[in-house]
Parts: sequence; structure tokens; C-alpha cells
Amino acid sequence: MDEQIGKAVKHYSSLFVLPPHIRIVLFLFIACAVGGLLSVLPLNLSFNGLTVGLLLGMFFFFFTLLADFMIYEGFMKPDPIFNLRRCSAVSLVSCIIWGFFLFLGGIISFFLGESVFWVKLFLLGLCAVLVLRLLVFYSVASVGKRWIIAASFLQPLLCGVSLFFIGNAIGYSLNSRLLAFFLLSISVVVSVVYLFIILINRVGERNLGVGSIPLLRAFLASWAENLNTPLESFLEKFGNEKTVEVHMLAFRAKEKMKTIVVVPVIHPGPFRNIGSSPLPHMIQAELEDNLHCVVSVPHGVSGHELDFTSQGHNQKVLKAILQSTDFSPFNSKATPLIRTQAEEAKATCQIFGKCAFITLTVAPQTMEDLPHELDKTIANEAKKKGLSTAITVDAHNSIEGPFDAESVTEPLRKAAVESLEKALRAPKSAFEVGAAKVVPREFSLRDGMGPGGISVVVVKVADQKIAYVTIDGNNMVSGLREKILSALRDIGIVDGEVLTSDTHVVNGIGATELGYHPLGEAIDHAKLIDYVKQAAVTALEHLEPVEIAWRTVMVSDVKVIGEQQVSALSLLIPEAVKLSKRLAVLLFSSAGVILIALLTLV
Repeated sequence: MDEQIGKAVKHYSSLFVLPPHIRIVLFLFIACAVGGLLSVLPLNLSFNGLTVGLLLGMFFFFFTLLADFMIYEGFMKPDPIFNLRRCSAVSLVSCIIWGFFLFLGGIISFFLGESVFWVKLFLLGLCAVLVLRLLVFYSVASVGKRWIIAASFLQPLLCGVSLFFIGNAIGYSLNSRLLAFFLLSISVVVSVVYLFIILINRVGERNLGVGSIPLLRAFLASWAENLNTPLESFLEKFGNEKTVEVHMLAFRAKEKMKTIVVVPVIHPGPFRNIGSSPLPHMIQAELEDNLHCVVSVPHGVSGHELDFTSQGHNQKVLKAILQSTDFSPFNSKATPLIRTQAEEAKATCQIFGKCAFITLTVAPQTMEDLPHELDKTIANEAKKKGLSTAITVDAHNSIEGPFDAESVTEPLRKAAVESLEKALRAPKSAFEVGAAKVVPREFSLRDGMGPGGISVVVVKVADQKIAYVTIDGNNMVSGLREKILSALRDIGIVDGEVLTSDTHVVNGIGATELGYHPLGEAIDHAKLIDYVKQAAVTALEHLEPVEIAWRTVMVSDVKVIGEQQVSALSLLIPEAVKLSKRLAVLLFSSAGVILIALLTLV
């Protein structure tokens, strides 16, 4: 499944961000003016030809602006995606494609000495533009089919009117045969696009029971306009009901809550504002508002199969957590932090009372989601050894290249069990805790930093001071974890672990290779480390004796996407892309051959 998700994620790099509308209009003006000149001057290299070329370009520019305004105000106003800027972007590409055909027609007419070829290429370019516009508007717009057809045809037809004015100037005018070709070509274009759409939709219908293009439309509504409802409505249909777990470690000082570490065994995905993507910060904000303490939410051992299908299920989790904050009984003893390693796998274990708190990482190797079964295995081992439970954290703190979960699962299990056994033999004593949080305002979601910022929990047992640093982000670049731990040693913190929440609110923000920036890819390392040290120093200053309680909250009747559906969705994307490329070559080249053949007969 990880491999399938990886293949799907690669297509994030195909997404792009449009420039501002005023710049698009400027590009459109330049494209129309240059296109008009280059298409007419080969036919008439004179001042008159220059005038006619500029006139043609201005016809295209004016009619395109008029069409875009009419499309936006008349057809696309209810659509969540197609604002005026995006309508203009489609028209800009349309004019560039059409300009290429006109230029080609001018060159052919120059060498063959007949302007009829320019007119034929004009009509062929119109057909190419229609194909583009039909595909784009049908794939992206959520309005009715009649409005999609109107939006697709309006700009080409308005610009086509210029042929009546320019034809005489270039020495040729339309005749009945060319008009017949135009009408026949429309039926060819519509038929080919319709067939293309049917075949692409079948990929989604075969994998998930819904068409590929409606799914694409729902994804784009979320990616482009931050609308979660269209995609979540699909995911709700696919989802499976499940009971999920949320672990909590609560530290209390002098009858007042000091800090809480919450580990949801729920994957915070799939991306942006869909499903459980914002859950880590939602938990953090809710508990901080109600209990007035520092809250850390690192990543539990879970994968995308435990993504919620909609944000509505997040509220069930929050409600269950708030109903479970009457912690008891409390315990005042803890062991030092124990660190072990098996091959590239590293684990830490610290036992508080009868609860083991374990972190797992393979840093500086790539670290991604671990199988949920590993969490259950470690918890069972802890119970066999007399503990009440084990709370295991997937540190999710290093990414550089591919990740093979199967190859690291067993080493991580061995490291976790060994650290657990060593911690059980370690002496327990009273301990102190300090906690602090900082939210760097200069780092944004686009940089890979979630709204939860950086929280640091420092634990002092005997002479050992360690820190659990939790950063609200989706993974971090390889090597940054080691830099942070090294910086903490400079202020007397001898060990600990750097954890991320794996929040997916940072995913799908921009067009990047991974679909997001891991921490440290777009953020200056020195600045981030300074913020971590700032929080750690504050936590050290507030060290005080504490007691600890732990609790596992069970939340039932929530819908998760499920492994089968995640695999189907992941397979759908590369399969649909691959098929669309083959179909585009086959269908549109065949349509081009048919249209060219028809043009030779008129």
C-alpha cells in the first residue's frame, strides 16, 4: 500500500499555481498580438499585412475577454473553482494553441501561394481549442452539462467571427464547403471527447464504483478552494465503521494539570482539510482551552487506512477526549529514559507508573507510517510483562528517499521490546516535568509548519534530563532531528526524541513533489532550532515535581477510509493518468487525421 500511495503522490508535481489575473490578461494580450502578426505576415509582408495581423490579434483579445466575462458571470458563477482568473487561464492556453495553428497555416500558405490553407488551419485550430475547453470544463466544473458546453464553445465561436472580417483582407472568404466542414468537425470533436471521458470514468467505476472525473473534480475543489464537502461525500460512501484509540499521559503538579501528551491511533489525513487531517491541532487546541496547560500530540502508529472519511468524525473524538479528562489514579514514580537500537531501528522507553511510553524511529534513514499491528504487538508485550499498557509513538522524523515499512518493522519491534525490558529493570524514582510551547509566526502551512507549533516536555529523573520535542508538521528532512538533539545537549538535555504530529493540513497546499514540505525543507534549520531551544529553556525553568496518570479512550462508530479503499484510490490515480495518455494519443490523433482528411476534400 505504501508503494501505491507513493506512486499516487508523485502526481502532486503535475499540479500548478496560476499567476494573478492581471498578469494572465497581459499574457493574453501579448499572445494575441504576436499570434496575429505571425499568422498574417507570411501571407502579406507589408504595412497592410502588419495592420491586418494586429487587427486579428485585437479581435481575438477583445472577444476572449468578452467570452471570459460572460462565462464567469453567466455560466460559472455557482461553480466553486472557475473564477474569472481560471476562465482567463483556459482562454490564454486556447489562444496560444490556436495561434500555433494560424502561424502554421500562414507558413504553408506562403510556400504554396494559396491563402485557403490559412483558413483551413484556422478551422483546425478552432477544433483543437474546442477539445481542450471541453475536457477542462467537463473535468473541473461542477455546473450542468449545458453550461459546460456553452462555456466550451463561446470563446472559440466569438473568435471565429473574426474570420469573416479577416478573410477578405487575406484574399479568401468562407464558402459553403468550409461551413459544412465546421459543422461536421463539431460532431467529431464532441464524439471524441465524450468517448475519452467515458473510458477514463470507467477506471474509477471499476476500482471504486464512481467515475474518475467526478473524483478529480472533488479533489480539485479541496486543493484549489479548500472545500472539503465534495470529496468527503465520496469518502463517506467508501468508509468502514471502526473503533479507534486515543492514548493520553497527564502530568499534574500541585493538583493542577501541568502538561498532557495525547497519542491518537488515528492517521491525520488524507490531506489539507479532508477527514482527520487537522485532528492533531484540534485536540491540542481543545485541551489547551479547557485544561489551560501545554498539550503535545505526536503521531500514533497508524497509516492512511485510519484516515477519517470526513471532519465530522473529528468531533466525536474531541467529545470523547473531553469526557475522559478526569484522570486518576496518579502515580509519582518514573524510570530514566532508556535508548536501544536494532540495526537501523532506534527506540526509547520510559516507564511512568505502570505505563510505558515508547518512541520509534529509523532516523537518519527515511521514516514513514508504520503498520498499526506493530502498536498492538508492543502493547501486548508490555501487558505480558506486568504493565497496564504501552503508548507507542511513531516519531515520523526523517525523510529522504523511499521507505520500506516491511524491512524496518521487525527491527523496530526488537528495539522496542529491548528498551521495554531494560526500562523494567531500571530504578524508579520521583521525577520532575517542565513544559513549554512556542508557535513561530514566520512559518506557515506552505512552509510545512502546522498551527500547533512546537511543544517541549522536559522530564528530569534523578540526574537525567531528557526532552520530548513535538512539532506540528508532516515529517522532517533527514538530519534535522540530529541537529535538534545536539542543540538540546548544549543546554543540559542529555537525550530525548524529536517527534512530529504528521498533520496533513500542510499537504496539498502547493504544487510540490511530495505534495507538502517536510519540516526543514522550506524552513531555515537554524531558526527552527532556535525556537526549539527557546521552548526547551522555558520548560527547564519550570521544572517541578509531578504525578502522572494515563488513559486510553475508545471512540466507536467513526468511519475510516480503510486499507482496501486507500489502495483503490492510490491505484486509481496512476492508472487513470496512464490510460489518459494512451487515449489522448489514440483518440485525438485519430480525430486530427479525420479532420485533416475532411479539410483536404473541401
